[in-house]
Amino acid sequence: MAASAVRMPETPARRGRPGYDLAGILRGAVAEFTEHGYDATSIALIAKRLGLSKAAIYHHVGSKEELLRLALDQALGALEGVLTEPGARDGAAADRLTHVLRGAVRVLVAELPSVTLLLRLRGNTEVERAALARRRRFDRAVTELMDAARDEGTLRDDIDPRVAERLLFGMINSIVEWYRPGGPEDVEALADDVLRLALEGLRR
Repeated sequence: MAASAVRMPETPARRGRPGYDLAGILRGAVAEFTEHGYDATSIALIAKRLGLSKAAIYHHVGSKEELLRLALDQALGALEGVLTEPGARDGAAADRLTHVLRGAVRVLVAELPSVTLLLRLRGNTEVERAALARRRRFDRAVTELMDAARDEGTLRDDIDPRVAERLLFGMINSIVEWYRPGGPEDVEALADDVLRLALEGLRR
């Protein structure tokens, strides 16, 4: 997906103070959650990072948990959206797999902070566990594509698709640790490199 625009997840409308918007508060919350961990982060710490009062944040959301849910929805909604695109649903399984892997790289770059948060979840809260369950469903969809490509005779059949999926996404997920937007390699070149490394060893 061409770094498809991800709409902010819907949340009950609240009237915030002029100059403060939910997107800005969410960016600050994600940075704080990623740096210190969700459990160790408080609304007070988020407010301090943003230079706001706690009351200003509570004008937009009802809790720290709601901020976490919104951030994870942003990452997961984008990943899930890749699976609904025509390129992920139509054509040969190997082509659909290629589309999904390229889309995953694009989402990771476009939603780098929220995807980083998703990848560091510990599953300590109901919101985290629900997010991890959604991520597992995405992973299963990719494994099913790999199964289909193997059955078509496009991918080699001597590697367990579940193992291959974990290895592929281990590589893709590692991008959050080193990739910096605006660097020498743009997202399409990065996706090309990932696909070249990921699939050439799997193709028959």
